Amino acid sequence: MLSLWGAGLVRGLGAMPPAWQWGSHGRPLALARAAGALGAVGWRARAPREPRGRAFGLSAAKVVSAAPRPLQPYLRLMRLDKPIGTWLLYLPCTWSIGLAAEPGCFPDWYMLSLFATGAVLMRGAGCTINDMWDRDFDKKVTRTANRPIAAGDISTFQSLVFLGGQLTLALCVLLCLNYYSIALGAASLVLVITYPLMKRVTYWPQLALGLTFNWGALLGWSAVRGSCDLSVCLPLYFAGVMWTLVYDTIYAHQDKRDDALIGLRSTALLFREDTKYWLGGFSVAMLGALSLVGASCAQTPPYYAALLAVAAHLAHQIRTLDIHSPADCWDKFSSNRTVGIILFLGIILGNLWKEKTDKAKENEDGRIKINN
Repeated sequence: MLSLWGAGLVRGLGAMPPAWQWGSHGRPLALARAAGALGAVGWRARAPREPRGRAFGLSAAKVVSAAPRPLQPYLRLMRLDKPIGTWLLYLPCTWSIGLAAEPGCFPDWYMLSLFATGAVLMRGAGCTINDMWDRDFDKKVTRTANRPIAAGDISTFQSLVFLGGQLTLALCVLLCLNYYSIALGAASLVLVITYPLMKRVTYWPQLALGLTFNWGALLGWSAVRGSCDLSVCLPLYFAGVMWTLVYDTIYAHQDKRDDALIGLRSTALLFREDTKYWLGGFSVAMLGALSLVGASCAQTPPYYAALLAVAAHLAHQIRTLDIHSPADCWDKFSSNRTVGIILFLGIILGNLWKEKTDKAKENEDGRIKINN
């Protein structure tokens, strides 16, 4: 899906250290260290954190390392070993698909699977593009020198061919949707093209990222219903953008010293010590928009209980955040996967709480007769 296409594309260029490679990536940390500016802010402190909480010891990094050796550079190029970026790209799509379900019914599992596939492909394509653009920077930086393109494991031509394959598969996913959704996905290309420049010209690249990265909040609804209900989709999209501003600003604080040294900009550098006030404002705006979404969809108590849980999670993030600790910023940033999942579960339970409509009952009866 072009929206997932776009979003993954940019997010690959985007704001998630070990998870994605945008926003502050490709920054010459070696230069920062040489200047004595990094100290304990170095990235390596964050690297082990993602695999640490994997259940049963099965991490994405271990899966990639167990793959055939010739495939491993390509899997690392698309960051399959670091899936947090894919989660944060995918979750707004699940919200939209869940809200679009018929009252009393589960979300469309086919659409959830389709968007999940698109999220993986487009996040991977975005990381490939990022590494192609930043290969000269990456060679000079200790933490990025072993990336496949920078290390010479994959040539620029090979990465271009690989990118073409990823985009072709993503286009196939997009073409499984209705015509309205195909056009809506194509509309995100403007954001996809312009986002990579934002960190060079504005202190608000996180806003540009949010506009791009939450396009799935529009696309998911249209994929299920055939068009967008603006009373639902617009506040949901706005809520997603506010959410991105929260977690991506937290993320940006990990690299603020390097950004300042090499001339990149971010909300972390703009907000500085006032960051928590801004994050609180973004969180309130997000929750207000989600409340409006609930009213527009006639949501039920489980949905609003989920909103309370999300509010508590965000409040804890902001209250305990240490913007001067890269490790703590990474923990808070990555915990936003939990925020997205809580909201998705609230949407599902809130929808199941509703009484089934006549249309939903007819569809279910039809499925039962077919199965019999």
